[in-house]
Amino acid sequence: MRFLYQEWNERFGKADGKSPFDTLYDLFQELLTISGGDVSQALRWLNDIDKEYGITDQFDDGYGMGDFIDELKNRGYIRFDDEESVMMPTSKTDRSIREKSLREIFRQLKKGGKGQHKTPYTGRGLERQPETRKWSPGDDIGHIDSTGTLMNMLQHSSLDQFQLRENDLEVHDTDHYTSASTVLLIDLSHSMILYGEDRITPAKKVAMALSEMIMRNFSNDSLDIVAFGNEAWKIEVKDLPYLKVGPYHTNTQHGLEVARSILQRKKFSNKQIFMITDGKPSCMFDNGTLYKNSFGLDRKIVNKVLDEAVICRRKQIDITTFMIARDPYLQNFVRELTDANKGRAYYSNLNELGGYIFEDYIRNRRKNVQ
Repeated sequence: MRFLYQEWNERFGKADGKSPFDTLYDLFQELLTISGGDVSQALRWLNDIDKEYGITDQFDDGYGMGDFIDELKNRGYIRFDDEESVMMPTSKTDRSIREKSLREIFRQLKKGGKGQHKTPYTGRGLERQPETRKWSPGDDIGHIDSTGTLMNMLQHSSLDQFQLRENDLEVHDTDHYTSASTVLLIDLSHSMILYGEDRITPAKKVAMALSEMIMRNFSNDSLDIVAFGNEAWKIEVKDLPYLKVGPYHTNTQHGLEVARSILQRKKFSNKQIFMITDGKPSCMFDNGTLYKNSFGLDRKIVNKVLDEAVICRRKQIDITTFMIARDPYLQNFVRELTDANKGRAYYSNLNELGGYIFEDYIRNRRKNVQ
């Protein structure tokens, strides 16, 4: 594990109005995510940082690490597991980490619509269009075009008597909104922590923020999370902060297959797969055994992935790939995958990942990102 240290900044202390607990808890959440949910490890790292930079020295009343740990327990953020004899995060901590991730990403984004997804079609929705049409039963009276309605009424009214008829009513068209079902695929292969770069933590943060946003604002949508390495498996939202990279190869084909299986059971008209990965597919199941090739884009493996992409296309499931690597030969693979599915691809760095995913999800439209 590597840390990037920098000079202490007063904005992390009393200057921003945060309490000592809140200041330390912000750091603790970050470290807990990096440690994969290991509370003891996160607290050790936090204690090391405090010794190096004297964070608690900035606080009044002698507030120290012992006070912080006691407050974590009293507020219900950690608990002691008697069977495992270890400290564990609680569901309250899970939720607070997701909320923190959501705030971080939305600092750079404009807030989206009121919990719905905009499409190119008109119908019942939330955002008015300039075009109007005749009112019909069930239309929202809040969208009545008062000017058009008044003009219709005046055509058959006299100065002595104004008479409003049903067919005088004009209403504005609105954008049509629809529900969406999404599976977020997260690569847990070993390369996600190689080359001195932590790629898995930003990926987890995006997944946490996206799940929190959907639960808050898109109640009619569904989001499932699938992790993949040598194989793919579904995980719960509460487990997201604590995912760990393993000594895995990259079974992209199985990840797409599991995602497709989940989406085919959904009744939504819009179905999509968001895949976050940094590497090439390097393994697949072949007659029940794991076939591996770590040294290149093995056509046997690649073709299986492309076959799965075509199946998804036939099932009207869009695949959007977020490639957090810029190797030309990997980009060529992503182009093949995108062409097979008629989907989308983004080549993003870790700082841009959240913005790309959220904008694509919220706007629900095609974009061309260089």
